[in-house]
Amino acid sequence: MEETRTPMIRVKNLYKIYKVGTNKVYALNGVDATIYKGEFCAIVGPSGSGKSTLLNMLAGLEKPTKGEIVIAGKHIEKMTENQLVAFRRDNVGFIFQSYNLLKTLNAVENVALPLSFRGIPKRIRNERAKKYLKLVGLEKQMKHMANAMSGGQQQRVGIARALVVDPKIIFADEPTGNLDSKTTMEVLKLMRRIVREQNQTLIMVTHDNHIASFADRQFHIVDGEIVRTEERTEEQAEQEQAEQDEQEQEEQNEQTQDNEGE
Repeated sequence: MEETRTPMIRVKNLYKIYKVGTNKVYALNGVDATIYKGEFCAIVGPSGSGKSTLLNMLAGLEKPTKGEIVIAGKHIEKMTENQLVAFRRDNVGFIFQSYNLLKTLNAVENVALPLSFRGIPKRIRNERAKKYLKLVGLEKQMKHMANAMSGGQQQRVGIARALVVDPKIIFADEPTGNLDSKTTMEVLKLMRRIVREQNQTLIMVTHDNHIASFADRQFHIVDGEIVRTEERTEEQAEQEQAEQDEQEQEEQNEQTQDNEGE
């Protein structure tokens, strides 16, 4: 299996050391990892474990003290700031905890926004925005203003906005942090479905083991080191699929009953 998969990210002997007074603080302490194309990975660990530092390194937002970060064949640790800006613009999509939508724009305009920075004509960027809003199940909310939407809907807009740039990698930082548990499950299942259908590479940072369990692989990080890696088993995946099918059947039955009652 390993041989047929394409590595999207390779991290080798990665360190991030901060000087605090005369002390050295190791935010990352020799991290090695490979993440493959079409994989949904979670970086999971408690507050202060180094997980956000690792995300920032992979996204080219911070420079490592030493070590290598190879993304889609390119050494990003050697890039200048201008090269990193261009690299992020062309290769990376972000999903934020706080959605980061512009309240004065509707759903289509929010999703199309990153394309305007690339100089893509309005008609084309709006068409692409609509395509991804349909993908995340917001066909009926396209003209809704961001502030008129629920948290779950806003996060779906955020996911569509990350996808519209056709990124090689999507980074999601605590993407369900502001959502209730039912909406959290819906958003996680949506993210997993998109990884499958679009063959996307998605890296999610979370402090929550249950949320991390939705990923194909989990990197558990403590004190700047990956202490263990877990993979989802086929049995887990099949069991979750069965539960999902059962839930959808129940919802259909309820809908039928509601329609008959009207």
